[in-house]
Amino acid sequence: MEEMKENVMQNEAAEAPVEAAAAEAPVAETAEVPAQEEAAEAPAAEAAEVSAQEEATEAPATEETEAPVAETAEVPAQEAAVEHTESMADYENELNASMKKIHEGDVLTGTVIGVSETEVTVDLKYYTEGVIRVEDFTDDPNFNVKEDVHIGDEVTATVVKRDGGQGQIMLSRKEANDMVAWDKLKMMMEEKTNIKTKVAGVVKAGVVVYVEGIRGFVPASKLSLNYVEDLDEWLGKEIEVRVITVDEEDKKLVLSARDILREREREERKTRISNVQVGFVTEGTVESIQPYGAFVNLGNGVSGMVHVSQISEKRIKTPAAVLKVGDTVKVKVIAVKDGKLSLSMKALQDMAAEEVREETVELPQSESISTNLGALLSKIKL
Repeated sequence: MEEMKENVMQNEAAEAPVEAAAAEAPVAETAEVPAQEEAAEAPAAEAAEVSAQEEATEAPATEETEAPVAETAEVPAQEAAVEHTESMADYENELNASMKKIHEGDVLTGTVIGVSETEVTVDLKYYTEGVIRVEDFTDDPNFNVKEDVHIGDEVTATVVKRDGGQGQIMLSRKEANDMVAWDKLKMMMEEKTNIKTKVAGVVKAGVVVYVEGIRGFVPASKLSLNYVEDLDEWLGKEIEVRVITVDEEDKKLVLSARDILREREREERKTRISNVQVGFVTEGTVESIQPYGAFVNLGNGVSGMVHVSQISEKRIKTPAAVLKVGDTVKVKVIAVKDGKLSLSMKALQDMAAEEVREETVELPQSESISTNLGALLSKIKL
């Protein structure tokens, strides 16, 4: 028994170091693992410090970069504030305009926003719109609302009714136009303004036109340079006229197309005459006879005068003594002055007389020579 106890004790004593070693081994391994982890964490800590330094280095750059963003954000805010202020001011002006009082007889100016066959709608910057009926727009019979009025046109009209039944303001362009048209017509007459218009009607002694919405009259004698036989041929034609009479009290407006035509003809005539040279000989037709001379039409709108003293070598009291209208005569240009031609029939007669005189002078010389020769031979004795 004692031996068995000793064997057991020896075995336990032998196993004790092994178990102790076995027990200590994990502790050593466990101690080594933290050491390895610490060794592994050391570079990570250094990397973390490097990253911290880099972040610290990048921080100012980030602040500098973000600073302009803040300023940029403030600029739109300022612009928005300005825009908001401007829009409020505009709104205030429109509000004040829409709240103003309008009375009948007021003259308003607005923008056309609608055109129909019967009326024109106008934006007056008011709480309601204005309406002009076609019959209140103009008296011109050639007026076509669809062709003559366009969206966006500016129109001035007089208030004739504050409420047309549907809340709109009824306007008349004719009344407003009459207030200023006569002043315009007076200015046109003073400045001799040329006006293009269309013949709207035919009456007994002339034609009717409309200028600035005012009915005007062009006498038949002022319609053309020539006599007008059929006035109906002028209906609907476009003509160019000039104001010659304005009377607002009597509502009288008289115009003339002839004055413009005469001026143009005069200028064209001056141009053509400037190309004519003194000494030029041509034929023409007597178009009129006056006590002091005869006017000869040379064609192409050019005419000249033959003074009574330049008609014949013989002294005559009046051109009618030797000429009549329609005669064809040969004339010579003897002067060009101030756009006028001075002609002469006598100069051609003088030229013909000189030619004849030269021929008659030669004949006596040959006769004289032959006579003297005969007399000389008669004295010779053979």
